[in-house]
Amino acid sequence: MLAYLLLTLSYIRYALAAAVVLERQEITFAPAQEYTLPRHLGVDAQTPLNVAAPPETRTEFSLRARPTTVYRPRNPDVLQHARWRSRHLQESEPVEWEPADILGPDVEDRHTLAQLARMSANAYAQIGQSNWFDIDPIWNTSFPFGWEDAADGFRGHVFLSPDNSTVVLSIKGTTLNGPTSKKDKYNDNLLFSCCCARVDFSWIFSQVCDCYSNHWRCDDTCLSEALIEDSLFYNVGVNLINNLTAMYPTSTIWLAGHSLGGALASLLGSTFGLPAVAFEAPGERLAAQRLHLPLPPSDPLSRGAQPAVPVTHVYHNADPIPQGACTGIGSPCASAGYALETHCHLGRSIVFDTVHKFGWRVDVRKHPIREVILNVLEKELDIGDGWEIGGDGQMREVPIARYEEDCVDCYKWEFGKFKKHKGKLL
Repeated sequence: MLAYLLLTLSYIRYALAAAVVLERQEITFAPAQEYTLPRHLGVDAQTPLNVAAPPETRTEFSLRARPTTVYRPRNPDVLQHARWRSRHLQESEPVEWEPADILGPDVEDRHTLAQLARMSANAYAQIGQSNWFDIDPIWNTSFPFGWEDAADGFRGHVFLSPDNSTVVLSIKGTTLNGPTSKKDKYNDNLLFSCCCARVDFSWIFSQVCDCYSNHWRCDDTCLSEALIEDSLFYNVGVNLINNLTAMYPTSTIWLAGHSLGGALASLLGSTFGLPAVAFEAPGERLAAQRLHLPLPPSDPLSRGAQPAVPVTHVYHNADPIPQGACTGIGSPCASAGYALETHCHLGRSIVFDTVHKFGWRVDVRKHPIREVILNVLEKELDIGDGWEIGGDGQMREVPIARYEEDCVDCYKWEFGKFKKHKGKLL
């Protein structure tokens, strides 16, 4: 009890300090960097390459920022050792977290959310392609990472403020048909299924790992070994962020992404204590547990003792994927070979009630980021209308971000040690 009170007082003290030192403000961004993942060097030797933007293409746009307190491991090496000890020895090791007061994205500002959603959409495209979204009226260029290899699934774009004080990394989600589709599906089914993408007996040849142990039982150790394989996008993202933080040690890094890209942004943001905004992402809380990610102390404002990670999920309730509802035989996701079964998210969630406000039906065709941008975040409402009534009695343009309390994934499965042999990836 004493430890909880001390943590609460510490949280309030740092929050008040942030409010005094930092104020809401606009941050102006311009494209300035390109990052590639050289294949001949291997994943662990990714080298960031600096490419200056031509003067005639330099443009700017603004996002709103607000004071944010994040928790970061005091020693990253201790965090990685704690992960190793948890995975291999099934033993816990304390990680010391320290608060940092930074400027994070103002998730109560609709324009900021819309711009981050457009940046997330552009992670799927390159400049000049038909699915490229302009960022504010004058934005017309960007610099990518991960596009040099057509089959490399981990890709997106990096944006910098002119003074290098803020970096925004947008991460691509799943592409249904394209050179990255196979890797995208592998990561989706490994991260967001209950047990190796085994929906029923007919999926025996579609499983992504060999951890199923009959009668709705799944081997925990096997799952963790599968998720920590180097082919997983999460590990590629860790290396990329290590590069970014090495090049810009005093900069604030924001992460954004849609669907799989949003979940990866959340997992990476939780690991490094970086603000992340995820759009229409499947539940990644179970994946964090299986990845043995040490998480910050609980947020005193969460009655369910949720960790104080700087993650905000944004989705609407007509999309079944972030709600774990695109499941079962005959569902569009299962028919396409995806087992997106989890729905519990890290951090807080902003949920737009499009079912009641717009009369939408729950339909996987509402999942694409284009729907979120044009028909939710940028849709003009009548004067005086909004998404919910705030504490001041006024209608809000953005719903309140809330923790997903009492959320349980994969309730019908039993997890434990059921296999005597090491799980083998298929």
